[in-house]
Amino acid sequence: MQKKLIALAVAGLASTGAFAQSNVTVYGVADATFDVVRASNVQDGYDLGNTTRVSSNSSYIGFKGAEALGNGLTAVFQLESGVGFENAGTLGATRDSFVGVSSSSFGTVVFGNLTGPTRALGGDIDVNAGATGIGFNGGLIGKLGNHLTAASTGGTNAGGDATLADCGRSSTCVSLFDQRWKNAVAYVSPTFAGLNATVAYVANENKAFHGADSAINTRGYDLGLKYDNGPIMGAVTYNAVSLGGTYPTAGAAGSATDVSNFRVGGSYNFGVASVRALFDRTRADHVTGLGTVTQNVFGLGATYNVTPAGKLLAQAYFARDLKVNGSTDKDTGAKLFELGYEHSLSKRTVLKAVYAHLNNDDNANYDFGINSVGIATSPSAPAAVASGLGASLNGIQLGLRHSF
Repeated sequence: MQKKLIALAVAGLASTGAFAQSNVTVYGVADATFDVVRASNVQDGYDLGNTTRVSSNSSYIGFKGAEALGNGLTAVFQLESGVGFENAGTLGATRDSFVGVSSSSFGTVVFGNLTGPTRALGGDIDVNAGATGIGFNGGLIGKLGNHLTAASTGGTNAGGDATLADCGRSSTCVSLFDQRWKNAVAYVSPTFAGLNATVAYVANENKAFHGADSAINTRGYDLGLKYDNGPIMGAVTYNAVSLGGTYPTAGAAGSATDVSNFRVGGSYNFGVASVRALFDRTRADHVTGLGTVTQNVFGLGATYNVTPAGKLLAQAYFARDLKVNGSTDKDTGAKLFELGYEHSLSKRTVLKAVYAHLNNDDNANYDFGINSVGIATSPSAPAAVASGLGASLNGIQLGLRHSF
């Protein structure tokens, strides 16, 4: 139950036999939990107290299919929508949705709304079923001091603009690199002895006219090399994006900024247990008033099957202090810890219980990556609460995940 890379989505078509058929496969996940979350130790002693909610944890529905074209070619498509059923409800082709052509000899080319190799690696290393929930490693990786968090609409909005914003309550609060890229094209190589490569390009469809007030011109590329054979999985990725105009933070704009993310990670499956590790380095250049800003994040995770149907999971991630032009910006890091248990009632249905703790340094305001608490967005809160600096977040999730 890992986040899908483009290659995995296409491989899924082959595994269902869809390559030899013209029919459409309907699939998806319904995942809901009852949550109790708390934000405390915010600047000046403000405390949100316990808050209860129901979360739909990246639930989705999809349609995929393929048609044999002859001469070893196959047309493939997938339309996948996130489904939010805990509140107002949502539906649309917001997840991995594409059309393309595939061949066992030359690989696959797809066009659409795509998960690149950088986002996929983060999900592969995460210990949670579906790489979702409050303990998801996306709470820290790639965020660069929480300044490169994307609004719940995604890393790019409907027009392809790079929309960076504070994280609203119960929203998606992951990095720009951990969102799907709109207006993207990707090539996935064939797999040779477990090794394959992915190259993705983000088109600059939103480029502003010359002379316009806005300098928006979002464009970039995402490269990945992955080895997955037997118990061993390892990958290295690099994602570079030019925002072409501003470096938006909480209410402040900047000049043209280039951002990039480098990741290397791997896992080993012992059968009864698994271990995982991830290194993440994010960089932003040409930041107004700052110059170059970098940050490193390290993470370790493990799972252990206590019974044939029951699995313990745990992970810990550490965001180091930001460095501005090589000098440490003190107390801008954070730590994320998770402990959980998943019990399989069947091959498709899982009961789960998770505890997560996110501890911000005094000058940091990270939030959970999925189903954020919203510590930095309350318009009626005192200024200290609105900034969310130094907050300590705790949460418990109890629920059910069903795949179909």
